[in-house]
Amino acid sequence: MTAPLSLAPRLDLPAASPLSEAIRARKGQALDLDAGNVAHLGGLCLQVLLAAAASWRAAGQPLRISPRSQAFEDAVAMFGLAPAQLESGQLDLGQLEPEGAA
Repeated sequence: MTAPLSLAPRLDLPAASPLSEAIRARKGQALDLDAGNVAHLGGLCLQVLLAAAASWRAAGQPLRISPRSQAFEDAVAMFGLAPAQLESGQLDLGQLEPEGAA
């Protein structure tokens, strides 16, 4: 088992590329993400995490996010998701459409 990947406290635009690279380096094995120190989660890094979850699910590999800071959980909820959806890689993308978009 590999050590958890500790996420940066600020997951914003400058953090997206390093986050993606760090995650890709662990492809083919279980992925444990430590979000315990996350103070800010932006949309681009959330997309990186969602893509990772989908890739890991497709490969039959587990992805876990633990611990999770309250700020991380609040940001995920603000985007209309639950942490369990990040871990599972299962999303109903229709639920992400803003009201009145149809």
